[in-house]
Amino acid sequence: MHNRSDQFAKSLLRDGLSLVSAAETEVEVLAATQKIDVYSVPDPAREAERAGMGLLGELSAEPSLFEPFHRTPSLRQVRQCLRKQLTWHHELERRARAAAGFGAPDADADAPPQPPVHFPALVVISPGRPETVLDGYRCEPAQPGVYHAVPNLVMRVVVLAELPRTRATLLLRLLGSGRRFREALADLAALPGDAWEKSIATPLLVHFRLRTQEPTTNEEDEVSAEIRAWFEDYEQKLRAEARTEEAARAVLIALRGRGIAVPDAARERILAEKDPETLERWLERAVVAASLAEVLDGLS
Repeated sequence: MHNRSDQFAKSLLRDGLSLVSAAETEVEVLAATQKIDVYSVPDPAREAERAGMGLLGELSAEPSLFEPFHRTPSLRQVRQCLRKQLTWHHELERRARAAAGFGAPDADADAPPQPPVHFPALVVISPGRPETVLDGYRCEPAQPGVYHAVPNLVMRVVVLAELPRTRATLLLRLLGSGRRFREALADLAALPGDAWEKSIATPLLVHFRLRTQEPTTNEEDEVSAEIRAWFEDYEQKLRAEARTEEAARAVLIALRGRGIAVPDAARERILAEKDPETLERWLERAVVAASLAEVLDGLS
């Protein structure tokens, strides 16, 4: 995974998982010339936060290799991921033996049992439905858009095209393209300003939008155009919010200038108002009013 879309996918997964895990990208598998796209180990102390992360939180409840694909993967490509999973488990066992002072496996029949190592899960993220993979590994639906392979394989397949359009799936849907990516961007923009998804995704969207000097594929050009359009809309929304906040404060300043006391409830109502016409009407009244009731609609 080398192009900009792939780097965005890895960065989004890494930063999202970092809220509740120790997450790394491009983890070298020493026994092979391969790299794990994102490897996540859950932090038990942040279980409550993970529970609020929707589908990504569910998928990161155990040590996991995350392998996002920009195109629907073939059976051969998923086999390569499975090879990473098996090789990485072997490496984890080697490290555990070394840390516990053991030699090679079964080197000493009288040695105490070696420390157990959790077998890491493999999470394959596909934009479309990989029929050969689902059939080849007898994957069964676990929930909409998520399939589990035969138990001992410990592989999950996430099909972005089949995920429901909910907040629980938003961060993963941002890894899609076309209409689904645009829907995810719209859903992201509609979230409250302090939403954790915005704190993760917005800086990355801005960063990858600005990296226009690198060569791009046609698909990347399409994704970049979608990000630019989202960013322009998002900027307009921020400017509109800034204007309404400024207008609300102008109403409060006018009331203070008239010597009119504003209780906390009325102050909160003014600051929460987002309709520019309402705020303009209140301001016109505030500059000549003798009481708060003359300014705010419905206040007696």
